[in-house]
Amino acid sequence: MKKLMLLTTGGTIASLEGDNGLVPELEADEILSYLPGLNTLYHIETKPLMNIDSTNMQPEYWGIIAKAIYENYDNYDGFVITHGTDTMAYSSAAISYMLQSLDKPVVITGSQIPISFQKTDAKKNISDAVRFACEKIGGVFIVFDGRVIQGTRAIKLRTKSYDSFESINYPYVASIYGNKIEYSNPLQTEKKKEIKLDTSLCTDVSLVKLFPGIKPEYFDFLKEHCQGIVVESYGSGGIPFHGRNILEKLNELTESGISVVVTTQCLEEGEDMEIYEVGRKVNQNTIIRSRNMNTEAIVPKLMWVLGKTHDLKRVKELMETPIANDITI
Repeated sequence: MKKLMLLTTGGTIASLEGDNGLVPELEADEILSYLPGLNTLYHIETKPLMNIDSTNMQPEYWGIIAKAIYENYDNYDGFVITHGTDTMAYSSAAISYMLQSLDKPVVITGSQIPISFQKTDAKKNISDAVRFACEKIGGVFIVFDGRVIQGTRAIKLRTKSYDSFESINYPYVASIYGNKIEYSNPLQTEKKKEIKLDTSLCTDVSLVKLFPGIKPEYFDFLKEHCQGIVVESYGSGGIPFHGRNILEKLNELTESGISVVVTTQCLEEGEDMEIYEVGRKVNQNTIIRSRNMNTEAIVPKLMWVLGKTHDLKRVKELMETPIANDITI
């Protein structure tokens, strides 16, 4: 019988009706009580970490989750984390960077409807997550609506539907049909490595979505308050330089020692700053290219990298190095 640890953080899955709407209230054992059959198939021990709406998730909490897995890693065959859906993709990516060389599954799940409700997706999601946590595969994954998504590739695309998460620029790892798991690609096993924990973070990071008319002066403010900036540009990743010269401001930021990542507002296929003049004018010796990473991975990765170094060349090197399948082009 597989021995698993269930870590709980709150979220919709643990929520009850309160005076002002849904509030996370259920503890870990209470969540399991809605699935009494699981403990006859698996040995599941619980560890509550926090009980918050994931809107309130903070970078410091990612370290708490990663550390709990690290400290208990040798005692369990796999881990399941229940988490709110709103920031789940950020957390799954962050934990993917904080915990490397995993040879066991760390599975994050949640629900769109509380487990205490008569009609809910929570029971299926937990059952699927527990099933996948028994697999001989290493890494961080989101399991939701029968689909397994690489931890660095998930986004929440829908606010109400059960199939709220999608895998961006990367195939689903697997699909789950009851007790049957179908992998998208043949499962590759790697030699066991020593797990690495690194929870260092610099949270002085900002995310800017460009829009026609954005004021260049806005970046002057960021220069005084940030160590890293992620810019969601248009299309293939071009930066405006006519009328309102944003390109000049990004150059000023890097000259001031601030790391700048350029990505695209388009969900799929990633940036390619080699195509258009508005992309080629960007100083690619200093500006960090995101390739086909998604924003939910870029932001925690930048925090994690800046937690180790503020040297622009080193930050660029680490950001552009694939980790946990976050970059494939």
